[in-house]
Amino acid sequence: MIKVEHLAKAVGEDKNPVLKDISFQLEEGELVALLGGSGSGKSTLLRCLALREKWDSGTFKVDGVNILGKIIGGKRKIRREWAYLEQNAELNPNRTALKNVLVGQSAQTPIWRMVTGMVRSDDYMGAMDELDALGLLDKAKLKTSQLSGGERQRVAIARALTHGAKVILADEPVTGLDPKSAEKVMDSLRNLCKETGLTIVTVLPLELAERYASRLWVLEDGKIKHDVKGRRLTSQERVNL
Repeated sequence: MIKVEHLAKAVGEDKNPVLKDISFQLEEGELVALLGGSGSGKSTLLRCLALREKWDSGTFKVDGVNILGKIIGGKRKIRREWAYLEQNAELNPNRTALKNVLVGQSAQTPIWRMVTGMVRSDDYMGAMDELDALGLLDKAKLKTSQLSGGERQRVAIARALTHGAKVILADEPVTGLDPKSAEKVMDSLRNLCKETGLTIVTVLPLELAERYASRLWVLEDGKIKHDVKGRRLTSQERVNL
């Protein structure tokens, strides 16, 4: 369970208050779509949850652990078990899809593997299983520079899952993709939530959010103005989107 209370964050030299009072509770397996106009704080919220941005105030608990407190391992837990996916997947274009999945992020990868490039057979099979589940088994030996945008996003998802991600924070993972590729990415994410209990918070276009998300948050004036179960939003809820 993830519980956030009164998260506030100001940005820039003028300390513009982007997030003013964000509070929510999340359960395992939810797929949450973040919606809101430009400057509403969607990306800032994701970066705060991923600990890429320092919080000005607020409390952050995961399974009862105070992440922002002085308890040793709280922040390490987030860096190890949560994956932050930017709009353009951070992959090495000169490595194959499989190598990108195996290497993972620095916080999740043993130093010896980063130095030697060696992997265990169990790790290899686990990576191949994740690529297979995401429809990329035939792309495993191709360099990521040869893949489409949607395929690269799925490689990034496979990498996160291979390294034990329990939560994925994704900032516009389908922006710039053709409709078919976007649907493949969203089908993969939704299925993972249902089948594995993965929790996802992501910024999505309204149409895809209404189709795929189990929960929708509409951000406005630094707060979650609407928090509704997955469905079409009403005209009132769509104001300023």
